[in-house]
Formats: sequence, structure tokens, C-alpha cells
Amino acid sequence: MDIDATSETVGSPAKPSRTTRLLTAIDHPLAVGFIGALGVIGAVVFGTAVGSISTILVYIVLAMFVAVALDPLVARLEKRMKRGGAVGIVFGGFALAVAVFAVFVVPPVIGQVIELVKAIPEELAGIQQSDWYLGLDDHARAGVDSGLLEIGAFFGDPDTLVAIGGGVLAAGVGLVSFASAALVVVALTLYFLASLPAIKNAFYSLVPAHSRARVAGFTERITGSVGASLMGSFTLSAMNAAFVFVAHLVIGLPFPALMAVIAFVITLIPLFGSVIFLVLGTCVALFAGPTQALIFAIVYLIYIQVESYVLSPRIMNRAISIPAALVLIGAMVGGALMGVLGVLVALPVTASVLLIIREVVVPKQDRKV
Repeated sequence: MDIDATSETVGSPAKPSRTTRLLTAIDHPLAVGFIGALGVIGAVVFGTAVGSISTILVYIVLAMFVAVALDPLVARLEKRMKRGGAVGIVFGGFALAVAVFAVFVVPPVIGQVIELVKAIPEELAGIQQSDWYLGLDDHARAGVDSGLLEIGAFFGDPDTLVAIGGGVLAAGVGLVSFASAALVVVALTLYFLASLPAIKNAFYSLVPAHSRARVAGFTERITGSVGASLMGSFTLSAMNAAFVFVAHLVIGLPFPALMAVIAFVITLIPLFGSVIFLVLGTCVALFAGPTQALIFAIVYLIYIQVESYVLSPRIMNRAISIPAALVLIGAMVGGALMGVLGVLVALPVTASVLLIIREVVVPKQDRKV
């Protein structure tokens, strides 16, 4: 009985190895090519599908980041009331801010963009009669005249005028698209903000029970850091824009509302946004004259120092410290992938990745002795 079983076991065919199966597949090139073609077709279809819903994915990502940014405010109010009331107050303030921006900021900005386009040729024509131009020597005047000639040729080119007209039309269409996108993002933000604890709990349930407490604590730290980074960035940019607006009014510079909005967007770039706007704002201030431009450059440079050494450490105290090189790399990569939105989310995403490396990867490598 045992001999038969042994002989039966010995005589049974062995399971083919991976190499044998690979060689067998090579013997059927038609089947291999067909399966490979199906894989390529599937990848193309998947890529096309993702591309067709890319706008929706951007809305979802933006709404999720806004919800995470507003969640710390909700958490503070939850100590005094239920989450529903806290969400209502925070979201109401957020929706009110969006409405105020759309009603009171967007129209003046559009009007000042049109004024800027019209003012460029007029300002160029008046430079040669200005006092500072007449005070230059012959060589400096020749250089300024050459630059003015190039700029005038650029704006006098019919192709440039067509491009500007098309840009204004595109801006009008973009304004309508912005309004519809804002409504979608606001609605998604409300949903994510109200259901953020449920979303987190659903994520925790996918983790093994013995690791849930550690993963939950780790996730709370990441979301807290991301929320602090986003809220801090918005706050600092809003303060920067308010300062630019007031400075333009006090100094008597043109386009105060437009430059304030530009300052808000540019200073969302961490570390280097204020320096970029210092150069841009000073160049635009030259429309009012070199003296006003110099005053603006000095005043804004002082504000940058106050922001860097006084405001930023207090507002961004809960955010993870990130090396300046990683901030620059993250901003460039995010801007290349998703534009302004990518620059905005680059800092919290970089902070989250850095936190994972510090808390998970490095301790795991340290245990390998």
C-alpha cells in the first residue's frame, strides 16, 4: 500500500517552473502579442478616461485640500459646540469670503486689467518727456530709446493686438468657467468638511487592527500639518495682498486691486513668492514714476522682513519645517504639473512625504543593524 502511494507520488508530473512556462509562452508568439496588445489598449483607454475627467479630479483635490485646511478651525469650535454647528459656522465664513471676492474684487480687477493694457502705450509715449528721462546722459537715453522702440514694436504688432483681444475674450469665458468651478468646489468642500471624520474612520478600517492606533495618530499629524500649512499660506498671502493694496493707495500707485490679487497669488509660492512680487511690483510702480517705485520697493522690502521673522514663525508654527531646497523643488514640480494649484499643494504634500520619511522610513532603517 505504501509502495504504491510512493510510486504514484514519484510518477506524478512535476509542476512546471517559471522558466518553463516562459519558454512555452514564447513558443506561442501570437498569443503573447495579442495579450500585449490588449494591455496597451487598456492603458490607452484608462489614460484617455483619466484625461477626460482631469478637471473633475482637480476640483476634488482642491476641495479636499480646502476642507483639510478648514478642519483645524472646526476642531477648535467643536470644543464648544457640536460638529454640525462648527462646520456651519466655518463653512459659512468660507462661502461668504468667496462671495465677497467674486462681487467686490473680481470686477475692479477686470477693469484695472483693461486700464493696464490701455495705459502701456500711453506711458511709453510719455517717458521721453518725463523729468527722470531728461536727466539721463546720452548713452543712457540711447539705451532707454532702444528698449522703448522694441516694446512699442511689440505692442504695435497686429499679431500682438489679436493675441491681447483673444486673451480678453478668453478671460471673459474663463470668468464664467471660474464661477461654475467655484460653485462645484464650494459644494464639494462642504461635503468633505462635514464627512471628514467618517472618511478618516473608513480609511482606518482598511488597516489591520494591531496598527490602527499608530496609523490613526500618524494620519492626524499629517492632516494637522497639511491644514496648518494651507491655512498659514492663505493667511500670509491675504495679509500680503492687504498690505500691497494699502501701500498702493497711500503711495498713489496705479492698479491697487489688480496688484493685490497678483500679490495674493504669487505669494502663495513659499519662500520666494514675496521676492518675485517685489521685482514685479516695483516694475509696475514705475508707471507712477521712479520715486514712487523706489518708495514701494523699500516699504515692501521692510514688510518682507517683518513677514519672514515675525508673522511667518507665529502663523506657521504647526507646520513641518522643510529645507529651502525641497520647498523650491516642490514648488517647481507642482507648478509644472498643475499650475497655481500645484504650487499651492506642493508645500503640504512635501511636508507629508517628509514626515513619512522621518517617522517611518528612517526608524525602519535604523533597526537594521
